[in-house]
Amino acid sequence: MRPSKHRARSQAKRYAPNIGRLAAALAGAWVALTSPLISQVLAAEAAPCRHAVSLIGAPKMAADFKHFDWVNPDAPKGGTLRQFAEGTFDTLNQFSDKGVKAANLGSLFDSLMASSPDEPSTSYGLIAECVSYPDDFSSATFKLRPEAKFHDGSPVTPDDVVFSFDQMKKVNAAYAFYWKNITKAEKTGDHEVTFTFDSKGNRELPMIIGELSVVSKAFYTGKSADGEPRDLSKTTVEVPLGNGAYKIKSVETSRKITYERVADYWAKDLPVMKGQFNIDTLELTYYRDRTPGFEDFKSGRIDLWVENVASDWATKYDFEALKSGRVKKEAIPVQRVATLQAFVFNTRRKQFSDPRVRQAFNLLLNFEEANKKLFYDLYIRVGSFFENSELQSKGLPDGRELEILNEVKSEVPPEVFTTEWKNPLNKDPGDYRRHQQAAMKLFNAAGWTLGPDRILKNAAGEPFVAEFLLDGQTFERITLHYLNALEPFGIKASVRVVDSAQYKLREDKRDFDAIIDHFGQTLSPGNEQRQFWGAESADKEASRNTAGIKNPAIEKLIDKVVFAKDRAELVAATKALDRVLLWNFYVVPHWHYPFERLAYWDMFGRPAKLPSQTSAPVQVWWIDAAKAKAVEGARAK
Repeated sequence: MRPSKHRARSQAKRYAPNIGRLAAALAGAWVALTSPLISQVLAAEAAPCRHAVSLIGAPKMAADFKHFDWVNPDAPKGGTLRQFAEGTFDTLNQFSDKGVKAANLGSLFDSLMASSPDEPSTSYGLIAECVSYPDDFSSATFKLRPEAKFHDGSPVTPDDVVFSFDQMKKVNAAYAFYWKNITKAEKTGDHEVTFTFDSKGNRELPMIIGELSVVSKAFYTGKSADGEPRDLSKTTVEVPLGNGAYKIKSVETSRKITYERVADYWAKDLPVMKGQFNIDTLELTYYRDRTPGFEDFKSGRIDLWVENVASDWATKYDFEALKSGRVKKEAIPVQRVATLQAFVFNTRRKQFSDPRVRQAFNLLLNFEEANKKLFYDLYIRVGSFFENSELQSKGLPDGRELEILNEVKSEVPPEVFTTEWKNPLNKDPGDYRRHQQAAMKLFNAAGWTLGPDRILKNAAGEPFVAEFLLDGQTFERITLHYLNALEPFGIKASVRVVDSAQYKLREDKRDFDAIIDHFGQTLSPGNEQRQFWGAESADKEASRNTAGIKNPAIEKLIDKVVFAKDRAELVAATKALDRVLLWNFYVVPHWHYPFERLAYWDMFGRPAKLPSQTSAPVQVWWIDAAKAKAVEGARAK
């Protein structure tokens, strides 16, 4: 606002003193109203536009890097990779929280930044050439590459980025929680988008909004071939318009999906993509269970097999193609935070609402026996929500971790301060018997007693019932082994195996007593912790908080993690969160294996160095034409 320019000279002279005062007042008001915006713009202009961001030290690759050191920049393109997929699928929309998604849909879409599988919590510019943000982390501005385009040749624009952000927060609770502190996306230049944050000091936000996959606004505001408006919140088998390294070639719903490499992929020569996604065709065939899939692998109808069953790895690789060397078997080491796999209790159910009951269930898992009988002693028990990292809690809390825990002392179990949390160890013959006795005391303290009929009941005479819901055969044998240990306690425990679609529906609706779930962590935890353990997430259908955790102390500790001012603070806050989660016994932790077990027909080439976080066969391997020809000849015989 400013005084009118169209006043007569006499009027200006006559009213000059008043006008001067009015102008000064209005100017002051204008500065007061716009100074936050001015400050934000000036800060953004002053901040460097970074080619990469890292939450742990500096990115390894400089701004002028030519390619990553874990790729072959001259890798040949071509060939077909046939893979196994378990279960079924009913949607090609990866962004909605509805339906069972087809495998590998992520290859259809590029994100603003691309994460590095060799550097924890580090990403490099992809659709965005670079990102800038002020020192207080109150916003982030991405400079888009003008050459970025969708598969139909249309450019990726700021409007597409804004649309993608707005829609994904709207259609999927996981995005809403993950990006909770990101309030607005707006076009701030011809090739520029700025995201505004509702608080300062959330150091992770520039990186996690860089994970935004960009969809076409024109496509998703248009109509499908049948004339219906497209809706990013719904399931669909319509092939989407993407901008990534692959597009869908063909689909047999619930049975098979085939991807083809985009020959003129806009980013194929960028340093961030050089030497990657080298295979022309990816075929994924779905099987109801693993047994027929493995038979097809042995006979050569599947090219690559990822083994996740320890007993099979130890006993089933004795077929002729392996003995002759035409199939290779390899355990490739990976250096990442161990994924927490666990039996997860639905604490919304009355029988699992008491932490003493949940602790009793943990005591009754005899991991050492299962590891010996079922897993050939290949596994390591998970003892932390952040296992295999500096983030896991050990010993008793001290230093900054203790200070943080003291802030919630009245809201957490007293053992947090007095006893190191450890899984029960069954090393000697009498150990498990002692754990059984301790478990029964916990059941009794929680109001559950074993009557003359040998059934565990509460004061109202209701039996303790627990159904373990599974979505396939892989974990059935393991779960049944666990249920055998529950039987002497009078628990009416059972296993229900359902197909992928029914499992997804029941998990989303929280229609289960216990499930097996997985929680992947990174070395820089942050906003995703709200999805896993946050109270608001507990009440959202299809959220990642399957346990239904609603704990005021955990809420406060999550905020400590999210708003940690530096690495030391983040480590201390995460250890505190880990310790409180463990002492509430929301899960019975399983086990991990610091390798990826792969078996494959000898038809591949790969870089001399693989990325540290994953073996990445689809991302960095390639089909060796000469080897593939020899394999085909051997298969034909």
